Amino acid sequence: MRSIKFRATSLRDLRDFPRSVIREAGFQLDKIQHGLAPDDAKPMTTMGLGVTELRLWDEAGTFRVVYVAKFSDVVYVLHCFQKKTPQTAKKDIDLATNRYKALRKEIAP
Repeated sequence: MRSIKFRATSLRDLRDFPRSVIREAGFQLDKIQHGLAPDDAKPMTTMGLGVTELRLWDEAGTFRVVYVAKFSDVVYVLHCFQKKTPQTAKKDIDLATNRYKALRKEIAP
């Protein structure tokens, strides 16, 4: 089973989600840890190769957990946010992209 590492404020941001979304995010991340596909995810190649957006909904709105699971035995959660518009906000894309770039520099051989 892969471990999960939250980058920067992503864990705190996830904890700000409604309880039902936190529970569902945990369930989906557990599936990813065990090498299974999440129920609803979308590749986010604009953020970086291997970056995926976990898509979650409840009555409070639309939520996203951006992660990368292509490195060794760790799932890195880059960013967690509530989506307020149909298109992902540039600030959220930029934040996840910058965290991915920093991660790649950190773990590069």
